[in-house]
Amino acid sequence: MLKIFTVGPMEANCYILYNPDKREGLIIDPGAEGAHLIKFIKQEKISINYIVNTHGHPDHIGANRKIKEHTNAPILIHQYDAPMLAKSGSVLSFIFPLESSSPAADTFIKDGDLIECAGMKLKVLHTPGHTPGGISLLIDDSIFTGDTLFSGSIGRSDLPGGSPQVLLNSIKKILSLDENLIIYPGHGPSTTVGQELHSNPFIT
Repeated sequence: MLKIFTVGPMEANCYILYNPDKREGLIIDPGAEGAHLIKFIKQEKISINYIVNTHGHPDHIGANRKIKEHTNAPILIHQYDAPMLAKSGSVLSFIFPLESSSPAADTFIKDGDLIECAGMKLKVLHTPGHTPGGISLLIDDSIFTGDTLFSGSIGRSDLPGGSPQVLLNSIKKILSLDENLIIYPGHGPSTTVGQELHSNPFIT
């Protein structure tokens, strides 16, 4: 099952993906409102096995500490963005308000890795451009794209570590996948690969 929360002043999407039978799952981008997320985790009696950050910007990692303190789950992030966790209290804080500083990463994930959890398998795709270590997560008929690709828009590439050409290459990587794939972005509503391929004004 998938539960979507929109959290923090930047209205970032946080996703809790879990197996309702096993009561196990993982959380993607706990950006803020840690107490609210923990309330749901307790209510549903979910054991969170992993905290996965699609990238290291504060609006996507702000509740890492609260979630980790409650669940003891390891934090997974690409190596290139891992330094942002240690600097989370100051990096881009003027743009992205931060709930609290993040603990360091427990595990680095890279392109092609599989995150296995409660019978689910998520494939890691390295999709840099918004940040050097941006990733997307592919599972079954869905892909979590972080701040790489949105409904009708694309991620910023003008922040430190960003690159317009690298971002476009990452977007091409995503859009080469099945057009029926549901895209769950870091901000805004879900969409599909086909819809963005044919109607996204930043691509077409």
